[in-house]
Amino acid sequence: MKSYLSLSLCLFAGVVGCLAQGLEQKPDAEYFAKFQPLKAPASSGLLLKKGDRLAICGDSITEQKMYSRVMETYLTACAPELAVTVRQYGWGGEVAPGFLKRMTNDCLRFDPTIATTCYGMNDHGYRPYEASIGDRYRDAQTAIVKAFQAHGTRVVLGSAGCVGLRKDWDAASVESKNLNLCQLRNIDIEIAGKTGAAFADVFWPMLTAGYNAQQKHGADYAIAGKDGVHPGWSGSFVMAYAFLKAFGLDGAIGTIEVDLANQKATSSKGHEVLGSGGDGISIKSSRYPFCATGDVSKDSSIRSAMTLVPFNRELNRFMLVAKNGSASRYKVTWGETTKSYSAAQLAVGVNLADEFAVNPFSGAFAKVDAAVAAKQDYETRQIKVLFHGPEAQTDMAAVEKFTERFRKPLASAIHDAFVPVTHTIKIVPE
Repeated sequence: MKSYLSLSLCLFAGVVGCLAQGLEQKPDAEYFAKFQPLKAPASSGLLLKKGDRLAICGDSITEQKMYSRVMETYLTACAPELAVTVRQYGWGGEVAPGFLKRMTNDCLRFDPTIATTCYGMNDHGYRPYEASIGDRYRDAQTAIVKAFQAHGTRVVLGSAGCVGLRKDWDAASVESKNLNLCQLRNIDIEIAGKTGAAFADVFWPMLTAGYNAQQKHGADYAIAGKDGVHPGWSGSFVMAYAFLKAFGLDGAIGTIEVDLANQKATSSKGHEVLGSGGDGISIKSSRYPFCATGDVSKDSSIRSAMTLVPFNRELNRFMLVAKNGSASRYKVTWGETTKSYSAAQLAVGVNLADEFAVNPFSGAFAKVDAAVAAKQDYETRQIKVLFHGPEAQTDMAAVEKFTERFRKPLASAIHDAFVPVTHTIKIVPE
């Protein structure tokens, strides 16, 4: 009776704590009834600093080099003024205690100034939540944050994503696993509050986006990937969105303002108007919008994910604002694509990054992204194979020096690929 009373009091205290902090707003669907996601702390301004060295740490979902690639490409092309450099440290099958053991050897030696972590998927054991799971996770995550902070590294503590259906998991099994992951997410929020770390909410946006996608595109839409664990590009993009939002980025890629009465144009920082007239407005841009193409009904598409989270509105605004025209509607041609807008729409502003999937930045953006992919591929070999091979056991300093000789030109290739883009916007009455 005494133990039952103690358990009841603990559960009551947990409920009271949740109510005091508040919960995330839940969609009005039975699917979410059992979930109690604590309200995620809001970001307080820009967390990144110029010249930051970012370490992206996590398990096999990180080692896929998908969400980490989106993050690095975005920071390179969409926020170049910050001059952030990136290393990814994904390790398949890893749990938080595993990273804690290797973080000094693999990560801290490169003196990151800021780090993101994404653990919990393997830590949750693919079973219903138990107190022992939470205790192990809390201890390891807290120790990771404190080790980073002792090294002078700022931390963004990311929750794990969600799981989805697969052949050997029924709906009840998936629900129990996701309830477990939701509890670990809440623990991350608790740790962030106690240590002063930032928090990136990966789980809740991914779970809700996945549900909404199935309502829109059918039950086969797999936000968590075909194996129920490893997300494809859509789920990985939602993950990247969560981390980029946690950085406090404002998403203002640029604004081109046009006076239609005299065809004069001005631009925001990062863009230079070279000329304007009958042939359109010529612009030289040293900051790119994030470019993505693909079938929005496919869960393998980044473009699909852009319909599930407000990425373009919050993080990818390349605005065209045109006023003082005499016509009621105008055709806007950008690159090879022409679209029609009302004068009222143009006066408020059109987000070109959202409207034009293929645009004049697409080719240059793809080159930057390919260079990022090549560098991150080598980082997996550098850390997983060479830093933990026999030579490293004998002379770690020599292995670091040797591998950095190969990584350096790959990092330089990203810088070399990021070049200004000259493009033309043409606006004519319909």
